[in-house]
Amino acid sequence: MSRTDLLDSEVGRALSALSAAAKQGLGDPALAELVVIRASQLNHCAFCLDMHLAIARKHGVSEKQLDLLAAWEEAEGVFDERERAALALTEAVTVLTDSFVPDAVYASAARYFDETRLAHLIGLIVAINNWNRVMVARRIPPGGYRP
Repeated sequence: MSRTDLLDSEVGRALSALSAAAKQGLGDPALAELVVIRASQLNHCAFCLDMHLAIARKHGVSEKQLDLLAAWEEAEGVFDERERAALALTEAVTVLTDSFVPDAVYASAARYFDETRLAHLIGLIVAINNWNRVMVARRIPPGGYRP
């Protein structure tokens, strides 16, 4: 099954446009891939994990970071403070416990990202969560991504 069979083509173009704009506006392709991989781990999306792990490697994300991403909070010295703030925000937006993003998590991210970049980071998190939900709901297995 191709990506074009997954949902209406206009919806697919809109999701793709949101993803592309958010990544471009964030301005850090390696960080963008860490964010989308972490959300995809939380959402158990094998297709997106397979795809974004390959893209992350192309952007120079280290194997150590990829290996320890699921335990980033405990991986002292592997992720810098900016990456940690982005990952904490990713988890808060993805899981939405108690129906909101904790103020401390948002404030931490706001220390490392100006308003524009923060908006793009949040847009990226929203975009990958949308893609994860489409791929998981449609039960799309890994292996279909072609660069």
